[in-house]
Amino acid sequence: MRVAIVGVIFVIGVIVAYQFIKPNEHKTLKVYNPLDIDSTLVDDDIERVGFGHHIQEFQLTDQNNKPFGSKELKGKVYVAEYFFTTCGTICPIMNTQMQRVQEKLSGNKNFNIVSITVDPEHDTPEVLKTYGQLHEAKNNQWHFLTGEKAKLYSLARRSFFLLKPAEVRNQGDVGSDFIHTNYFVLVDKDAQIRGYYDGTDEHTVTTLIEDIEVLIEE
Repeated sequence: MRVAIVGVIFVIGVIVAYQFIKPNEHKTLKVYNPLDIDSTLVDDDIERVGFGHHIQEFQLTDQNNKPFGSKELKGKVYVAEYFFTTCGTICPIMNTQMQRVQEKLSGNKNFNIVSITVDPEHDTPEVLKTYGQLHEAKNNQWHFLTGEKAKLYSLARRSFFLLKPAEVRNQGDVGSDFIHTNYFVLVDKDAQIRGYYDGTDEHTVTTLIEDIEVLIEE
């Protein structure tokens, strides 16, 4: 009898220890809606929406001058950011960190990276292709996107929530009415936002990588 009790205690101990060793397998990520986001990043008419938000359908142009958008991303986990190729401040840091993300998830067909320009007048597909090559982007995994400015900005303000009006801060990007943040946004297979991560912080990006793996396994 005593042996049996000791055996049961041992099994319970192993199970508990396993939970601590493998926390990501049981981690649940929050679903974000406009109400959860800094209101300066959200268009006024949707900032009080508290449920049911999904990334809207979109089609832009990638670095290979081919259409790319929600159709190609359907059923995939992906990370999105806004940037511009002539940015000499946070963008190089962000995309160095994004290279870490790509390297960790390299070859995973269920994962993509989406980098959207805020300066489509300069960032043509050809410019984006060169920029992508400098960051060792893999064509089938890391997509640099451009398109009509109004469409790019609407997508940021109504789907990803990654652009602020320029008057919110002392300086804007490339003289535009909006500036991009330093955040990466994590999107799940159902086009729901599941997290925001400081793309300039190595430790935060490590957490992002862990959370990507959680969503891929969901």
